[in-house]
Amino acid sequence: MFWSAWARVSALKWAIPPLILTAGLVKNLLRALISQGIEALRANGTLPADSLPPDFVVERPKTRDHGDFATNAAMLLAKAARSNPRALAQALVEALPRSEDVSKVEIAGPGFINFHLAPAAYQREAASVIKEAHDYGRNLSGNGRTVGVEYVSANPTGPLHVGHGRAAAIGDCVARVLDANGWNAKREFYYNDAGVQIENLALSVQARVKGIAPDQEGWPEGGYRGEYIADVARAYMAGASVDLEGTLVVGAKDPDDMQSIRRFAVAYLRNEQNLDLAAFGVDFDIYFLESSLYTDGKVAEAVAKLQASGHTYEEGGALWLRSTDFGDDKDRVMRKSDGTFTYFVPDVAYHLSKWQRGYERAITELGADHHGSLARVRAGLQALEVGIPQGWPEYVLHQMVTVMRGGEEVKLSKRAGSYFTLRDLIEEAGRDATRWFLIARKPDSQLTFDIDLARQQSNDNPVFYVQYAHARVCSLLRQAQEKGLVYEQGNGLANLGRLADDASLGLMNEISRYPEVVEAAGVALEPHLVAQYLRELAHAFHTWYHGTPVLVDDATDRNAKLTLACAARQVLANGLELLGVSAPEKM
Repeated sequence: MFWSAWARVSALKWAIPPLILTAGLVKNLLRALISQGIEALRANGTLPADSLPPDFVVERPKTRDHGDFATNAAMLLAKAARSNPRALAQALVEALPRSEDVSKVEIAGPGFINFHLAPAAYQREAASVIKEAHDYGRNLSGNGRTVGVEYVSANPTGPLHVGHGRAAAIGDCVARVLDANGWNAKREFYYNDAGVQIENLALSVQARVKGIAPDQEGWPEGGYRGEYIADVARAYMAGASVDLEGTLVVGAKDPDDMQSIRRFAVAYLRNEQNLDLAAFGVDFDIYFLESSLYTDGKVAEAVAKLQASGHTYEEGGALWLRSTDFGDDKDRVMRKSDGTFTYFVPDVAYHLSKWQRGYERAITELGADHHGSLARVRAGLQALEVGIPQGWPEYVLHQMVTVMRGGEEVKLSKRAGSYFTLRDLIEEAGRDATRWFLIARKPDSQLTFDIDLARQQSNDNPVFYVQYAHARVCSLLRQAQEKGLVYEQGNGLANLGRLADDASLGLMNEISRYPEVVEAAGVALEPHLVAQYLRELAHAFHTWYHGTPVLVDDATDRNAKLTLACAARQVLANGLELLGVSAPEKM
């Protein structure tokens, strides 16, 4: 049985005043109503006085027919009240305080309570978008705490491939979303500039310097075969200089100076990667070198702490970590019998440095192929016994990307030799489309990037569809100006109450979801939720636009409609910024 609650509240002793609502405040308002209703049930003996408050949820139903928000509070309280959930739901509804922002409350199913908001609530929400502007949707849940977000972290041995591009888009957007949730996000790039791959890079450049090409005699086993190696070799022999983050590295022109070749090649390719990322709209606060872990004694410090904690042992001439004590599937070798460290030891030392630098949270974005290393790094950090919490660091893993053009997979790049590069993709699809497509799906799902679709200027292209909604509002404002129609925003804000038709309220409802989406994306570390939301908001706006004459003769009506359009534009711009995608005024 569905019924209106507000005809039954004459005996209520208090009322909740109307609020300027954000989605977080909507939920807080409803939670306050429900909590006060629960206290009233305790006071009248319906609930035991010593019963614990339930951890109830307030969420949006799947369809608006079931209300704007719903709660399971009565179902959780029924046992303590020794009542069936629907009967307790009725008692709770009757105990709820009155609120001008709620027009109707219903009981549904086994005992859900559904809330219908009054049009005025959504009209005030649209007004709050205009007033808060860029800050609309942002919250302070992070309370300024520091979170380190590490992403891309490619070996400086060649151009960035499309997988690195997906890591860059995901990591950058995770940091943006965390910033929007009140965290102080530190963006970090970890360069693996030590080890076998760097030696192979130096040998490859040296071979090119000496005129040896791939497949010729003398080419190093495991050498890098892309044309970019020849570019590095030519620059080295020309005495070119590379300004890498304030340090000048100059080609020594000496074919036999391996140390100089190695240093120049790493600097050259790091700079190339930085240029690729800058073109992609991705930057970092910190560039951390693996080699510094050795030169600064961080690896030795980590090993010493692990030995002091009593979680290591020696066997077969090797030093082992008893990582099975901390959930790993087997113990891990730390130092091999030849005296060299295995690769997970510098990983532990690196993450220890994050903890020492004050990162209350650490998030690492990696390709799914790195999944096997997660447990051992966490085990190593726990074994240090320095207070690092379990589950630290957090990981976001992404699956591979398949690039399609003309219905066929694109795999090769002449420049890279064996893979399609991020720069290739940006040049073909554009920065905005590349960022959107690489972020638009959940990270752990495989992604197909259709270059042809990304280049289309049609509603089938999601980034075009969303950007066009933003540009359409800008066009409305230009048209008004060209027609000599003055837009008075203050008048529009004061008269949003005129917009009570289904299409306008539907658009306002969609707008009001944005802060919830930002919060959910930050909690789950899933910025694709923002992209999905923006498509839905764009659809709601386009639907409203096509069915609603905006530039009408009545100035008050026109101002109200332009104000609602501007609220949609603001939310579109705010969401696109979280994805690092532009919000064009013309298309």
